[in-house]
Amino acid sequence: MAQDGHKEHPKYMNIFWWLLGLTIVEVAVAIPEYSIVLKAILLIGLASSKAALVAIYFMHLKFERKTLAVIVITPFLICVFLVIMLMPDLTLDGRIEGIEKPAAEVMDTSAH
Repeated sequence: MAQDGHKEHPKYMNIFWWLLGLTIVEVAVAIPEYSIVLKAILLIGLASSKAALVAIYFMHLKFERKTLAVIVITPFLICVFLVIMLMPDLTLDGRIEGIEKPAAEVMDTSAH
C-alpha cells in the first residue's frame, strides 16, 4: 500500500513492455523450422504468460476474491487438457503419406 492509504496500482507501462517482449519472443519462436510439438508447447506457454499478465493487472484479478480465480482457472485447465488431447492431430502430417488416393483421382486415371 502507498503511504496515503490508497492501494498502489501496478505500473501499466512495465506490463506493456513485458507483453511486448513476450510478443517478440513468440514471433522469434514461430519463425524457425523445428519440431511442431516443441513449437506448440513454447507458443502456448508464452501465450498463457501474456494472458496471465493481462488478467492479473489489466483485469485487476490480482485484487479479486479466490472464487473469481477458480472461475478463471477452470476454463484454462479445460483448454490445456483439450490442447494436450489434440496434440496427435497437430502432428498428423507424417501419417498422411500412407493413405491411398481419393476415389475421384482413381476414376480420372481409369477414364483415359
